[in-house]
Amino acid sequence: MQNLAILAYLLAIGIAVYLLRHFRSLAWYWHGLAIAAAVGIALMPNPLGWNTPASDLAFGCVILMLLVWGLGGLMFWQPHEHKPKHA
Repeated sequence: MQNLAILAYLLAIGIAVYLLRHFRSLAWYWHGLAIAAAVGIALMPNPLGWNTPASDLAFGCVILMLLVWGLGGLMFWQPHEHKPKHA
């Protein structure tokens, strides 16, 4: 089970990095919202009947993916500069 957890967390990080590389950094508030969602999910108690290792792994992967995508997008975010148009 431990090897599966490591693979799942590496997959979550890989998905976040792929999204950052493919779509570039979006507006800062989307990445801030992803961080807030990850913290909200992490602080939320598990629903009744979901106290299994598989659900813990799934929640952990979602939290990790949102945190990596949110923090990575904020670290590499650059405001769009308006360049003068040439006629």
